[in-house]
Amino acid sequence: MSKTIKVALAGAGAFGIKHLDAMRNIDGVEVVSLVGRELDKTREVASKYDIAHATTDLADSLALPEVDAVILCTPTQMHAAQARQCLRAGKHVEVEIPLADSLEDAQSVLDEQRRSGLVAMVGHTRRFNPSHQWVHRRIAAGELRVQQMDVQTYFFRRSNMNALGQPRSWTDHLLWHHAAHTVDLFAWQSGGEVVQAHAVQGPIHPQLGIAMDMSIQLKSSTGAICTLSLSFNNDGPLGTFFRYICDNGTYIARYDDLVDGKDQAIDVSKVDVSMNGIELQDREFFAAIREGREPESSVASVLPCYRVLDRLEKQLAGQG
Repeated sequence: MSKTIKVALAGAGAFGIKHLDAMRNIDGVEVVSLVGRELDKTREVASKYDIAHATTDLADSLALPEVDAVILCTPTQMHAAQARQCLRAGKHVEVEIPLADSLEDAQSVLDEQRRSGLVAMVGHTRRFNPSHQWVHRRIAAGELRVQQMDVQTYFFRRSNMNALGQPRSWTDHLLWHHAAHTVDLFAWQSGGEVVQAHAVQGPIHPQLGIAMDMSIQLKSSTGAICTLSLSFNNDGPLGTFFRYICDNGTYIARYDDLVDGKDQAIDVSKVDVSMNGIELQDREFFAAIREGREPESSVASVLPCYRVLDRLEKQLAGQG
């Protein structure tokens, strides 16, 4: 495909904006349609980014013959159904993490992708952050082997607000969203499959209906282990911190930045063409479309993560 890839983006909220900003840096890509929950606000964002078409219905965007691909930044509970809808309409699709909030729905997207033969990718951004790529390349070169990962995913989110401080129309989830990043990354970096997984959670929030604190332990078939702590009760610092304890060094990653165990910064600026993990993720999506290949973090490659999340969910349910 040598022509410009025409894109529809669904979800004009905080994360949708990150993708719109990223795509401004990618040649040969044009966003031609924007889908949002409220038409006036969607038109406002569309105007800012010179997007000609704005709507509140994904079907309107899918009906546009010029649309080649869709990026879904909609609420988690809509991801699987909308991904299937895009594939059935003949559009390549990149769906933000998580692919689904159940294993059954995740599998259904893979089934639809296989029927269509189209590119279907999930926004497992940690595979694309330069910090994690730097570690991965050293692992692939035989210079490092992960022995343990210690991960903290901490937010202060006791009400339904998004990253911009605006009210959300849906509820986020520690297991199916935030743990998905680490479960997938641990398997990817350890080079094995998760063979043991255990979880405990704190009390359920009376209004939000979700656990606000969670602890997860994982073991890879390689022998590596992972400890993951998650909280929506943490009042700063916020975000996710990954400590890689390896046979040949210790490294701490925070999004696109990396330091060693002595807090010395590691230059990861030459790892890829950008220091923005979202941009690199989107570049991979469009490259896979152009080259007719399976992308990194394809639906097929991340499905094992959702199998682990399903096991953990069943454990938690059994704990009462």
